[in-house]
Amino acid sequence: MEYDIAAIVRGYAQGYFLMADDNKGLGWYSSRDRTLIPLDERFRYPRSLQRVLNQERFTLSINCDFPSVVAGCADRETTWISPELQEIYYLLYQNGYAYSFETWQGDQLAGGILGIVIGGAFIGESMFYRVPEGSKVAMVKLVERLRQNQFLLFDAQMMNPHLARFGAYGIKDEEYQSLLKQALQCRCSLV
Repeated sequence: MEYDIAAIVRGYAQGYFLMADDNKGLGWYSSRDRTLIPLDERFRYPRSLQRVLNQERFTLSINCDFPSVVAGCADRETTWISPELQEIYYLLYQNGYAYSFETWQGDQLAGGILGIVIGGAFIGESMFYRVPEGSKVAMVKLVERLRQNQFLLFDAQMMNPHLARFGAYGIKDEEYQSLLKQALQCRCSLV
């Protein structure tokens, strides 16, 4: 199947995101409330995670094993990442828009975060872990990278208890659209 990558990027740039429904049909979605991961002092994480970070048990990489991160994110009982959406993520990756931010323990992929970068916006699609704390360390290190590279927005799309532990907060769509518009004007790079 052929996909219009430019149209897909435009959809994300307008605040929409792709998801598969229960019947594996792919559609564009938006939300009246968006969840952001703070890129300032509001970002936080459990003290126990600081000990893990200090132990340096994980190494980091970007796009070292993009297909495995996508597969890890899709490998759950209920998923919105259909085979078709996996294919789209891979095409976005090939065109420089989708990224996997990975943690490794030795040569084992420990965890990762899948996201789309447009301007100064990182749009988090999903995360997973195979080794405990693997995705949490990825989150902390990703936020550090986004700060270093002057990103304005880390969109986590929808709130969950895991994200709340990192200081994630909700905003209304109108405010989100304003922040997204600002972020799209920036020229940022994850690598």
